[in-house]
Amino acid sequence: MSLTLFAVLLPFVAAIFIPLLYKWLRSVHTGWFVFVIPLVLFGYFLTFIPDVMNGNYYYHSISWVPTLGMDFSVFIDGWGLLFALLITGIGFLVVLYSIYYLDKKREALHNFYVYLLLFMGAMLGVVLSDNILVLYVFWEITSLSSMLLISYWYKREASIEGAQKSTLITVFGGFTMLGGIALLSIITGTLSIQEMIAQADTAVNHPYFLAAMILILVGAFTKSAQFPFHIWLPDAMEAPTPVSAYLHSATMVKAGIYLVARFTPFFGGTAEWFWILSSFGLITLLYGSLSAVRQKDLKSILAFSTISQLGMIMSLLGIGSAALYFDVPNEIYTGAVLAAVFHLFNHATFKGSLFMAAGIVDHETGTRDIRKLGGLMTIMPATFTISVIGAASMAGLPPFNGFLSKEKFFMALTDVTEYSIFSIESAAIWFPIVGWIASIFTFLYCAIFVFRTFGGKFKPDNFSKHVHEAPIGMLISPIILVTIVVIVGIFPNIISPVLLEPAIASIMQGVPQDHPAFNVDIYHWHGWELELFMTIAVVVLGSLLYATMRKWENFSIYQRERDPVNGLYDYGLKGLVSSSKGVTKLQMTGRLKDYLSFISVFLILLVMYTMFKFDAFGLNLAGMSEITVYEAILVLFFIVSVLAIPFIQQRVAAVAVLGFVGFYIALFFVIFRAPDVAMTQLLVETVVVILFMLAFYHLPGLRKEKDKPTFAFPRVMISVAVGITVTAVALGANAYQQGHDLIPISNYQVENSADLAGGYNVVNVVLVDYRGLDTVLELLVLGIAALAVVTLVKLRMKEGEDL
Repeated sequence: MSLTLFAVLLPFVAAIFIPLLYKWLRSVHTGWFVFVIPLVLFGYFLTFIPDVMNGNYYYHSISWVPTLGMDFSVFIDGWGLLFALLITGIGFLVVLYSIYYLDKKREALHNFYVYLLLFMGAMLGVVLSDNILVLYVFWEITSLSSMLLISYWYKREASIEGAQKSTLITVFGGFTMLGGIALLSIITGTLSIQEMIAQADTAVNHPYFLAAMILILVGAFTKSAQFPFHIWLPDAMEAPTPVSAYLHSATMVKAGIYLVARFTPFFGGTAEWFWILSSFGLITLLYGSLSAVRQKDLKSILAFSTISQLGMIMSLLGIGSAALYFDVPNEIYTGAVLAAVFHLFNHATFKGSLFMAAGIVDHETGTRDIRKLGGLMTIMPATFTISVIGAASMAGLPPFNGFLSKEKFFMALTDVTEYSIFSIESAAIWFPIVGWIASIFTFLYCAIFVFRTFGGKFKPDNFSKHVHEAPIGMLISPIILVTIVVIVGIFPNIISPVLLEPAIASIMQGVPQDHPAFNVDIYHWHGWELELFMTIAVVVLGSLLYATMRKWENFSIYQRERDPVNGLYDYGLKGLVSSSKGVTKLQMTGRLKDYLSFISVFLILLVMYTMFKFDAFGLNLAGMSEITVYEAILVLFFIVSVLAIPFIQQRVAAVAVLGFVGFYIALFFVIFRAPDVAMTQLLVETVVVILFMLAFYHLPGLRKEKDKPTFAFPRVMISVAVGITVTAVALGANAYQQGHDLIPISNYQVENSADLAGGYNVVNVVLVDYRGLDTVLELLVLGIAALAVVTLVKLRMKEGEDL
């Protein structure tokens, strides 16, 4: 295994040892051990920068499930490396922050850091996997681990509900994405993402192309909280603040962004990809910014701001995908992809610092409610400074990095008005209008976050604890992040050749290298261009709205903090629960005979439909051996015994007769020259009969049911139908084999049992070697059942006590 493959798996390996370290070294905060993992990984991924800057990439693969074409393939290019550095770099700062945020005496730190490492490893797997099935495995692990992180404070009902909502929505998206993956494999005949991209020119004409695109986008939209799937993200705020900072700045919510950009070379250049991404992105941008203004909780404001910012990046990727449409002049596409990549980086820095600042306010004051906060500027000056810089960057104010990417965003929106493709002429004007209006409300909620928290008069009675500045350990991480915000804002081109240009090259595969988009040169002053006037208007109107808030904040729409789309989710979940209860009540009657009837009817319908559809019925008696008198006598006894069982009223007698049926089967094995199988059947049947007779002997006598067996005839018909179905399948299979001169698989087993398995008893070889995995899993099931029985025996519960 290469070092890079191990780097992806390192968080998973480390997670195994965290509970042991937590148990043995309780005097030391567990975070100090975890702290090393992302720091080492961050340093390791930094070593790839020189090669990636020169246009190279790293690829290494090992076979995992070769029969499915699943290889554990690591592919590191500019786009994957940018994410790997964000995941590990922000992860390192989050762990450092959590050491001071989470009390080692009151928190179950071993659970927290195991979940966090699982999440970190899963995200690395998502962004560095070239095999799309392996990517999907890691994708679902992110959903699972994020659920565990959100529900970390599981005694809070809101935490459980938030985890449930995020899981239902993101896993739903994961399943649709899996359907898209299946279609992509059919279209391209490969599971390698890079090989799929190489076939983009021919794949676009495939009839499954559009369906695959939509299914992949649903998966990406649910993970990156695009409208209308965004509602899980605000409820995820019930997680501890370090988790919120990590999920929102650099990891889970960016996974959908990563996927969309990764598949832009494959789907980009099509009208559907352009319209879906740009329209849903702009809707999410506007809706998220409007919703953030209504929130009264600091983390809720930041949650909806994340939704809005993700919509902005998504729309930029949609607009930038038009660069793959080569019939249009290149000059009008220079900004969108750069703006998307640049703002993704900037968002990680300022949003991470803002979440940490919100966590500090909550940690030191005991509340996040802006109606109680205020006047913290002089009491918490460091936190205030961090919040001002982070919020100013998010609002798009100079000289911070958010201003530069926001200017690029405005430039991309105004460029759309010059497009002459995809029938955009009539709708082009709405792109800059929607983006500009959303930016006004972005400025407004940034002002609310800062001034409602730190401005005004300090009222000690509003707080349940003594308010003071956070310890230096909790301030280090957000200070590092806002330092990056300032440095990149003043000297943006220090990251251009290192991170931005390689990432853009990865997203725009297939675009000629002389395209202006590859020429990254970021600077503050563009002259008196339209985007500058848009920024000035944002500041003026945003300030005016904040200054007049007292006049309109009593409007009912402002008081509705909960997202209206949640009503659809609640209605759908309620309908799902009620319908499942109805179905369960219908089929879970408490009677074994009903369950067997349901299973049998389903089996009959499925098998008979399949046989009719493929014309599988047949009868061919050629080559069949004659029925001897011994076999006929056994069949007669067999039928008599089976028909007698329903009429026997004594349990012991019924078990004895049922045992006769098993003994008759053993005699059939003897006649068919399988003495070892007959011996096994006799031993098993004897033991089972004795055990049942011993058990039933001590049970009370049978009582007649009060209800008359009104469904006796239907059950008889079901039994007959099952017999006919099984007989039809057996005769049809035999006829097909005879008609096509097929060689039975048993011939292979007989001929190769000695050479391949070293055994001459074919039956034993089949059980142990040919069916080895099946047998092991059967033993596993029995072992789990045995553990469950032991647990129930040892569990002493009082009457009325719940499990």
